[in-house]
Amino acid sequence: MPLYHSDARAWEVTREGRHVAVFIGDYFARGSKRSGAWCSAMRSQKKLGGDTAPIVVNICNFAKGDPALVSYDDARTLFHEFGHALHQMLSDVTYGSISGTSVARDFVELPSQLFEHWLEVPEVLEKHARHADTGQPMPRALLDRLLAAQTYDMGFQTVEYVASALVDLEFHAQEEAPVDPMETQAETLEGLGMPRAIGMRHATPHFAHVFSGDGYSSGYYSYMWSEVMDADAFAAFTEAGDAFDRDTAQRLERFILSAGGSQEADQLYTAFRGRMPGVEALLKGRGLDAAA
Repeated sequence: MPLYHSDARAWEVTREGRHVAVFIGDYFARGSKRSGAWCSAMRSQKKLGGDTAPIVVNICNFAKGDPALVSYDDARTLFHEFGHALHQMLSDVTYGSISGTSVARDFVELPSQLFEHWLEVPEVLEKHARHADTGQPMPRALLDRLLAAQTYDMGFQTVEYVASALVDLEFHAQEEAPVDPMETQAETLEGLGMPRAIGMRHATPHFAHVFSGDGYSSGYYSYMWSEVMDADAFAAFTEAGDAFDRDTAQRLERFILSAGGSQEADQLYTAFRGRMPGVEALLKGRGLDAAA
């Protein structure tokens, strides 16, 4: 099919011979593309007025080359955005206004961050993390070191993130905007007992993500709340003893990936997991639990 740029590729997504969606991957950086990575639906799924299948696109900015080498962080981004794409492509609702990722802000990131976990599954890395010249899979010793390094510096990263999130909440909890934002920031950090050796991930003068009017005001915490959910959700597969457990995957599709905004997020998550998420899986994944 004709596409808007020669770098883009399109796939028809089918299930048992039935058309489900069209997926477009536009992965390479170019001068006319803005930075970052994202997922968009050129057409959302809906049933009202006749079945409408989605057209979904993932945009990334990987370096183009021959071969095009993808770093581990790039691979994580690829998995993240495809998690969003699954949320769009597997949507099965009546109204387009609640289709796919049309859900609460923190629930948007559950499918994307959850799908990142499969990047770290050894069977996936052994199949896809192959040497560019020899085609050989990543040596197991290197794979083990790579996975072990995922918790490096995690205490620092957790504190710097939480500090920014709590300062953000404090700004928006006040009845009026603070006269001196920096003073408010300092008072909040002092009240938290913020270690002086660790700075906020985003100090107030350049915290554009919170004040740019994009729906994240007082919502910076939601990334970690989404991480609580994605860690707990992947733990369901761990508890089943298989990252590809069919029954767990079918529940995930039914109650999360296909449900869109048809119910409140807590109802959907509880239907999938049998309970609301706990923090234990997050702490274990970050290497911050007592056992670690």
